[in-house]
Amino acid sequence: MRNLIIFLRRYFNFFLFLLLEVICIVLVFRNNNFQRTAYLNSANNLSGKLYDRYNNVQYYFHLKATNDSLVSENARLHNLLRSSFDSMVTNDIVKTDTIRLFNTDSARQAAGTATRRYLYRQAKVINNSINRSVNYITIHRGRLQGIRPNMGVIGPSGVVGMVRSVSDNYAVVLSLLAKGSGSSSSNFGVSARLLRGKEIGTVYWDGADPAYAMMKDIPRTIKLQKGDTVVTSGFSALFPENLPIGYIDSFSLADKSSTSYNIRVKLATNFYNLQYVYVIDNLLKDEQKQLEDSTYRLIK
Repeated sequence: MRNLIIFLRRYFNFFLFLLLEVICIVLVFRNNNFQRTAYLNSANNLSGKLYDRYNNVQYYFHLKATNDSLVSENARLHNLLRSSFDSMVTNDIVKTDTIRLFNTDSARQAAGTATRRYLYRQAKVINNSINRSVNYITIHRGRLQGIRPNMGVIGPSGVVGMVRSVSDNYAVVLSLLAKGSGSSSSNFGVSARLLRGKEIGTVYWDGADPAYAMMKDIPRTIKLQKGDTVVTSGFSALFPENLPIGYIDSFSLADKSSTSYNIRVKLATNFYNLQYVYVIDNLLKDEQKQLEDSTYRLIK
């Protein structure tokens, strides 16, 4: 207390000066419109900049929650796509009733004209390899969340791979970047077609560049153009049709006797920064497989 009194006595004149200065400034701004307006504008400008910086910092720390909500919303929209449903009407003219199609009322769904075929589930990527001959991706969704082996996996931009094995809460995905040898189970090809010409082929990775793949079985009689879009054909039980795979980067013939092109495809999916994926559950796959297997046995 004694030191405080000594301090105040020593700097009394200085503090008195500051007090009188503040009183003078207040009187000036209160009684003069020009000074008051200039002060308010400056104060608003400064506070606006401070609030902007604060909001930017706050937004940065909320990016994870924002990304999670966007991924969930994308999964919901995928599930509403018409390609996720099969029409069960055999009339010559099919009319899609979107109220019945998307309504949650069970009675309306039972009376609807379409059956859901594909269901999308979002998942977080927690491990990803791109520099091996056979690459795998680990996702944080497993058996308890409805994930099973041999489900197709896509990313925000295009095809990613297929589920190879699952545990209760995790799954390992065989990446499209998988170059097997011979009849190895690690071979992975996607049934694909050209969006413009509708020709069917297969896209596979040649083990060279993680940003590019190869497409085969497109006959040399087809007129190709650089930049043509390559999409899924829908012939595989893994993926619906028209999902992006990539874009033609270049094409050539191995020799004059070749009947099909060697096509280099720029992949739509950037495997270098893959963070979220969507696992596709084909709800009618088992029915299709059982029918095909029984038919093959009859033929044999």
